[in-house]
Amino acid sequence: MKVVFLGTTGYHPNNSRHTACLIVPELGLVFDAGTGLFRARDHLQTSHLEIFLSHVHLDHCVGLTFLFDVLRDQDVGDVRVYGETDKLAALDEHLFSSLLFPVKPPCEFVPLRGESHRLISGGEVRWFPLEHPGGSLGFVIEHQGQKMAYVTDTTASVSADYVEHVRGVDMLIHECYFPDGQEELAKLTGHSCATPVAEVAAAAGVGKLILVHVDPMRDDESSLDCDSMRRIFPNITLARDGLEVDWGRHESTA
Repeated sequence: MKVVFLGTTGYHPNNSRHTACLIVPELGLVFDAGTGLFRARDHLQTSHLEIFLSHVHLDHCVGLTFLFDVLRDQDVGDVRVYGETDKLAALDEHLFSSLLFPVKPPCEFVPLRGESHRLISGGEVRWFPLEHPGGSLGFVIEHQGQKMAYVTDTTASVSADYVEHVRGVDMLIHECYFPDGQEELAKLTGHSCATPVAEVAAAAGVGKLILVHVDPMRDDESSLDCDSMRRIFPNITLARDGLEVDWGRHESTA
């Protein structure tokens, strides 16, 4: 089962990265709808899409306005966008105000209820709260015995409540916006520095760690000092747009 990273930066795109979006093509499953969502068109394999939003800051939702082109001439008839009730209401009122975007895309907004959802293609998505200005959600996806977690827009800490939710997953996808030394800014903005992300992965006993939502102003891949992070947790990949990764614990990135 492949995960394809369509957007791996935060705040705004740069010359090599678009904002937050990833897809599991075999399941028709998408997490976040940043500017990278336009690339989903090249990976459609199902007659449906289920899009889960961690929150609706613009770098995670503006790609919903691209859906007309993502779906054009494609055999996808069922598109559902899941999010917290107040976040979906904000999208409907503001992003899809007729003054900003005159025609709502062909999708259904579905408020998240309870703590989990059975996917159309099989498997389950569970969600849990994250600390971030305005609130955010993390997700754990389980399918055929494998588990993947997606945690973005939060300040990493081994004492954070979400660590228990991601414990033992085969793959943890975690934001890593700042290098070490920017801890105060990370706390202020609700983002993570490098070392605490590696510490979370080690403490949670995950199989591998994929770094996303990196600072678009620091596009040099050496800026996060992944070598130092690997001394804490060895199996780390800094995602780039277009990266494809297997769910399982065995290493098979392309």
